[in-house]
Amino acid sequence: MTRMLWAPVSMALAVAMGLMAAHPATAQPAIRLGTQMFVERVSTDINGRPRRTLESADRVGPGDTLIVIVHWRNDGAQPVRDYAVTRAVPHGTRPDISDPHMQVSVDGGGHWGRLDQLWLPTPLGGVRRAVAEDVTHIRWQLPEAVPPGRAGRLSYRAVMR
Repeated sequence: MTRMLWAPVSMALAVAMGLMAAHPATAQPAIRLGTQMFVERVSTDINGRPRRTLESADRVGPGDTLIVIVHWRNDGAQPVRDYAVTRAVPHGTRPDISDPHMQVSVDGGGHWGRLDQLWLPTPLGGVRRAVAEDVTHIRWQLPEAVPPGRAGRLSYRAVMR
């Protein structure tokens, strides 16, 4: 009787192990990402010229311009190919999407493209063009092969709504 109880369990375990061996876990690229945000303040210097400074983004309000900097680095031992740096847009902001290398998503990363290529459903069953306020995620494709140790920065502006 004990043999019959263990047989199905060990059979199920063997099947599960076989499935795991047939589909090995996909290794994650060794790209490390970090994000910094600053508020851009514009004041006038003694000569009447505009002076731009960056301050901590601890306190922001409507109309403030954020500078979002994304740092990336290949911490692995092998080159990384076909990697896209993807980041969520800070909630309550309208990103500046003028960078031609930047792709955007308006559905949480499900579909990507330039803003003029994306459409959203309307409550009455129609569709409308997406606008900058709809952007949820931004991504940039890295060069073909990122060698070990290589690092870089990407940045964009966003205005608080």
